[in-house]
Amino acid sequence: MAMIENVVRWIIGFSAFVAMILFFVVLMALRNVSRSIETNAWVNHTYATREEAISVVSSLNAAEAGLRTFLLTGNARDRLAYRQAFSDLAEHVDALKALTRQAPEQYRQVLGMEQLLGQRAELAREALRIRQEGTSADLAAFLAHDAGEEAVHKIARQIDLFCHEQGELLSQRDRAFFLQSQTTRWTVMIGLGLDLLLLCGGAWLILDDLRAKQRVTDTMRQTNEQLETRVRERTAELAATNARLSSENLERQWTNQALEHQLRYNQLIVDSISDLVLVVTKALNISRINPAVTHLTGLSAASLINQPLSRIVRLAGSGEGGTRRDPVAQSLKEGHDLRGLAAFVEDEHGRQQAVEFAMYPLRDRDRVVGGIVTLKIIQAGTDAGA
Repeated sequence: MAMIENVVRWIIGFSAFVAMILFFVVLMALRNVSRSIETNAWVNHTYATREEAISVVSSLNAAEAGLRTFLLTGNARDRLAYRQAFSDLAEHVDALKALTRQAPEQYRQVLGMEQLLGQRAELAREALRIRQEGTSADLAAFLAHDAGEEAVHKIARQIDLFCHEQGELLSQRDRAFFLQSQTTRWTVMIGLGLDLLLLCGGAWLILDDLRAKQRVTDTMRQTNEQLETRVRERTAELAATNARLSSENLERQWTNQALEHQLRYNQLIVDSISDLVLVVTKALNISRINPAVTHLTGLSAASLINQPLSRIVRLAGSGEGGTRRDPVAQSLKEGHDLRGLAAFVEDEHGRQQAVEFAMYPLRDRDRVVGGIVTLKIIQAGTDAGA
């Protein structure tokens, strides 16, 4: 009886200690996950801020082009186009102000851009006044000496600097996100390792007590019948088999947990990539995208899955001539990489963004089953639809 009580005490003590370690591991993992979520939110906010800054430049260029066209032609359609462009410019500036309102330094830079845009708007109104009240010669002279060009270039330089600062901020936050993910991973692995060692130690102590008890029992029952001996041996074999099966089950569970963690970690890496990543089938239908695709095109994953790659991506020159072979389909057929191809990505409004196209075939054993397409933006400061 005393020996049984000793075993029970060992079991209770080890169970409590293992529970404490598990609680600590869960607490640390939750804290790191919370920090990862915050960092991811920062990264998304920075991406949005950078994209709005780029949109300001694009809208400004469109507004300038539309205004000059209207001044030269006087067409009502051109008037509507430049007014819409200026309206879009104002919306992007307001969005940029809202995104940077919590960052004083960035907000000050945006206010400076807004002031320059206001000066440019005054010059635009002056040009419209000259067109209405002056002569063609006055308008030509004003356009020839338009001081607004300097303001446009100055705004573009400020936004380039702003985007560069946002890029550096993204790099810092990406590194912080990576370090937090690594911390979470090591915390879980170390905690599981300690629990495994403790469980092994507890099992060894329990088995040692059981062996001592078995020796005492064998000594006391040496005169028992052979049948009782066989029953005890069979019982011991069943217990060992059960323990082995339990151990194998635990190992399978840990293996599955490690695999799931690795898959989640790989998915986080892919989702955090700023380049556009698409997984396509051998028939060039989209089967998976990362958030950067939705962010650039404005199209949801549900609207793109099972759609052809040509729905949003077009290689430069692919529409010229009728006999040119499709290099993407040929690459999947032959199983070789494509890199450095010029292409365009079309968003939900029909605007196009120039990108650098690359594709890497996916293989199942020796058979190509699809490919991974990466699109790197190569023109950030221009209107891709121009």
